[in-house]
Amino acid sequence: MNNPSTSAQGKVVVITGATGALGSLTAKTFATQGYALALLDNDQNKLDVLTRDLNLPNERLFTSIVDLRNGQAVHDSAEAVSAKFGSVHALIHLVGGWVGGKTLPEANTADLESMLGQHVWTTFHLFQAFSPKLAANGWGRVITVSPSTVSNPPAKRGVYLATKAAQENFVLTLAAELKEHGVTANIIQVRAIDVENKGTGTTPVEIVKAMQYLFSDEAGKITGARIPLY
Repeated sequence: MNNPSTSAQGKVVVITGATGALGSLTAKTFATQGYALALLDNDQNKLDVLTRDLNLPNERLFTSIVDLRNGQAVHDSAEAVSAKFGSVHALIHLVGGWVGGKTLPEANTADLESMLGQHVWTTFHLFQAFSPKLAANGWGRVITVSPSTVSNPPAKRGVYLATKAAQENFVLTLAAELKEHGVTANIIQVRAIDVENKGTGTTPVEIVKAMQYLFSDEAGKITGARIPLY
């Protein structure tokens, strides 16, 4: 594994949805660059596999199984991350999931509650718990991934896109609130995540490269942006 770079040395990155295709690549990439990682997920077996693959020393890794829809659980995780590392420098929120294929009359309250839980409540709780810790450093990065259709929704995706629109507004609000603290918050927009590299969307590799750029000093003034990666 490469030695930590000067810019990454001592910086702590929180990654949610860490065991998904995008989350695991994000974790491996930032680990290789020398960042310490706090990985939050809901699948212990997958998290154990990822932890073995990363092979990081204990002082650079924190893992936790947490229901991000539970505000107290998220608060407790944030405090545990801070207790271990002393600070938090970045939050990459990658929890996915969608409900589609139904018109608004066909959709039900369970669909809406599910999407609110995954996209709105998780984001709200994470920002409440981690934004003060990010602001305290004078440098920080917040990144989410969102579909390109949020502002122009097609038929039969209303429930999903309504909750992603709310998530995007949380990100843009956070960007405004933390701008004077050296923290940027941005949204990477894709048509679809092309995990199998079939040419049908944006690959995880392309998304992670965009994340790396947003972490750079050159991107320090990019905040509150919807970045089209498609």
